[in-house]
Amino acid sequence: MSTLLYQGHGSVRIKTTEGKVIYVDPYAGEGYDMLADIILVTHQHGDHNQVQLCTQKSDCRIITNAEALEGGKHNDFDIDGILIQAVEASNKNHDPKSCVGYLIEVDSVLIYAAGDTSATNAADMLLARGIDYALYPIDGVYNMAPAEAAQFAGKVNAKHNIPIHMKPGELFDRERAEMFDAANRLIVAAGEEITLNK
Repeated sequence: MSTLLYQGHGSVRIKTTEGKVIYVDPYAGEGYDMLADIILVTHQHGDHNQVQLCTQKSDCRIITNAEALEGGKHNDFDIDGILIQAVEASNKNHDPKSCVGYLIEVDSVLIYAAGDTSATNAADMLLARGIDYALYPIDGVYNMAPAEAAQFAGKVNAKHNIPIHMKPGELFDRERAEMFDAANRLIVAAGEEITLNK
């Protein structure tokens, strides 16, 4: 079974059934000891791009917002059967020309890592994809607040909606997580690892 470790803030580690390891927005928490096959960076703010924290295989593939947006479009990647698609991420603090979210498909499970964003025009496309797990920032300072995030989650309609990036300077804030009143909400504490199911 594939797993997802919420490391805290906006940082996530995904491990596939075959043992492939993907880090998304490395910065916070623990759990960087597994050798990385893929590192994904949504944008270049310092709380999302600390790739040096990750132990890496010699052939580790690092995809940043620059590669994701190369050619002025949102690009797709197929890395040893792991399918990755860059998608729109934007708000007043995050320029869509230098920020992305990612759709990540592992073991037939589709994960939406929204990155730093507010609600975007990608909702219809995301809905059509049939997302299993969606991770939304809810801090209300640099990104959407819990109410807007819940509205966006309702449009995307993932099977599980996980709040992340809850409070500047904090790995996790349960009170704020509970303010994210989305259907199919799944609160995952910093340091908690869940099994991903289709």
